[in-house]
Amino acid sequence: MSVTINAHQLGRLIDKVRGHIGSEYTEVLHGIRLDVDATDLHAVASDRFTVAAARYRLNADQQGQEPWARTIPASWLKTLREWASAHGGGDTITISTETGFVVFGAESTEIRIPVTDDQEFPNWRSLLTGIAANIPTKFAFPAVDSRMLARWAGTDDTLRVHVTTDLTALMVFGEDFIGAQMPRRYNGVGPSGESTFEEALAQWPTLDDNNEALADMAAEMPTEQKPRYSAADTIPDMVEALLQQTLRSTSDLLGAPSEDPGAMASYALAGVNAWSAYRFLAALHQADPRLAAQTVAELGEELDAGDFSESAWDIAKAAGHDPQKWSDDYEAHLKKNAEKRAA
Repeated sequence: MSVTINAHQLGRLIDKVRGHIGSEYTEVLHGIRLDVDATDLHAVASDRFTVAAARYRLNADQQGQEPWARTIPASWLKTLREWASAHGGGDTITISTETGFVVFGAESTEIRIPVTDDQEFPNWRSLLTGIAANIPTKFAFPAVDSRMLARWAGTDDTLRVHVTTDLTALMVFGEDFIGAQMPRRYNGVGPSGESTFEEALAQWPTLDDNNEALADMAAEMPTEQKPRYSAADTIPDMVEALLQQTLRSTSDLLGAPSEDPGAMASYALAGVNAWSAYRFLAALHQADPRLAAQTVAELGEELDAGDFSESAWDIAKAAGHDPQKWSDDYEAHLKKNAEKRAA
């Protein structure tokens, strides 16, 4: 099983979808799926929230072959992209499969990438067809410049988009933000140069046309398999974790035995700290959403690394405190309590 593509087009396929690769916690999505059917070589990627598929039409003598698909692991993509770029854009690259490998071969070099032959991947054809099936026949279908879409990233907000009519601006709304983006004239599919949705969809006959097999994106995507004690690294996850800890600590405090003041104090302190952290995070998000998101992401990395206590010691010393005295005083406090319990 093999197909050919020039080095330039291979690089374009990778570039078009690599921004949609899933995280390391979703193994089946942590890479780019090469999917060959009777007419096209596809590169597909998904991060659970987006799905992107790019295609390259196979030469006539390669069409009609048996379909195959393999996932190129994310750890190999940088190497593969650089290898492709090292060749002339018109150089022919042959992509073939062997047991446990996808082999990319040029005239004088090759790169062998280990893969899992039977690794599953979401049925992207059914997912996209299922979404398209919900679009009204007369749906407005304006074209937008993909490079301009990146300009909305700086809002640091959840945006809602309303498509108005063909050749008129798209409206964009955030909680404290409003904007619009003008479309651009599309000179692609369609005899008039302005494609309708039906005409555009018709250019993808390889999508799944089995209406009974249509998949729902929210229901079909695999879940992230984060480590059990992985720290929250997004604002919604951190808010949920802090509020859960506040309520859990309150419940533990109410159920703690009155003869164990140490446990009661620990539960109370945990609840107070969780609630305080939530209030500070809410205030920071109100004042500077971008800084709040950055801080939560960095905090998640620090908590997962587990060396934050060492950092706290150094910061305390730099601030003019005496962390050694704190430690000695706390040890003396624990010893005193142990002696009381033994008496």
